[in-house]
Amino acid sequence: MRHKLNRLFFLVALCTVAGCAGQRSLTNPVLNANFPDPTVIRVQDSYYAYATNGAINGKSYNLPVAVSQDLQNWQIVGDALPAKPNWATKDFWAPHVLFDSTLQKYVLFYSGEKGRDTGKCLGVAFSDKPEGPFIDKGAPLICGGGFVNIDPFAFVDPKTGKKLLYWGSAHQPIKVQELTNDWQSFLPGSSPGTVMLPYQEPQYDKLIEGAWVDYHQGTYYLYYSGDNCCGPQASYAVLVAKSDNALGPFERLATAKGTGNSVILEKDKEWLAPGHNSIFKDKKGNTYIAYHAIPITKDATKQQYDSRVFLIKKISYKNGWPVVEE
Repeated sequence: MRHKLNRLFFLVALCTVAGCAGQRSLTNPVLNANFPDPTVIRVQDSYYAYATNGAINGKSYNLPVAVSQDLQNWQIVGDALPAKPNWATKDFWAPHVLFDSTLQKYVLFYSGEKGRDTGKCLGVAFSDKPEGPFIDKGAPLICGGGFVNIDPFAFVDPKTGKKLLYWGSAHQPIKVQELTNDWQSFLPGSSPGTVMLPYQEPQYDKLIEGAWVDYHQGTYYLYYSGDNCCGPQASYAVLVAKSDNALGPFERLATAKGTGNSVILEKDKEWLAPGHNSIFKDKKGNTYIAYHAIPITKDATKQQYDSRVFLIKKISYKNGWPVVEE
């Protein structure tokens, strides 16, 4: 009996330390530093995360890169875009990175601008390594007034093989348009199509941005965020819609459930304004949502709004829709 009890205690202790066959939940934030708009990708046995420009531990980055082997412990390893492109000098926001096996290149999409008169632009850059450095192709994909051209998400449609780019913000629709095979321009003859309109719901829907599409069991799930990511008036959340076509139309969760609310992640007692997510899988095929949020302080008079830290939670698809697990 004593031997059986000793073995039981050993297994319980091992499960506590090692996480019971990989099921250990993560402790958030996984990176307690300003790391907004995180995109996470897996490269073999490592995970790479990319974020919007800012300072971390007193050092400024155009597009900071962090790496982890276990999703819990992250280390800043450099700047994905150390050399600014000739068309932009600031506001390097919301990077998205993917690997193109045909080109044997990592492809980075991001936004930037040179001055307020030109508005935000979308750029694309390439690297041989996931940590960079990425070299811009030399000219933006698209520019426009204000901040409508931000938050790019690039995607190879599993059903058609088409290379697609989703983007948008500034109280305008989220759009999608086909790209050329080398990712460097929009396909000649193509035009942007609308996949999601703002002002469809009473909350978190006046401004929508941060599009991310996850393809799961034949269905395209469009994740997006709204309204206000930052500052004392921050009010931000993640919403979702789905379609059987990458180009839409997308049915919002609110419409499908008849609830008037498509939110799957919003403020709780610990975190303010969670949003701008990415979706990725770990080595075992588990699905996760990575996002930023503002820590809520116990003393409201000392609340800080200038740091959006990096969080990760597991998600699962239940009854045809994603659910964020606690």
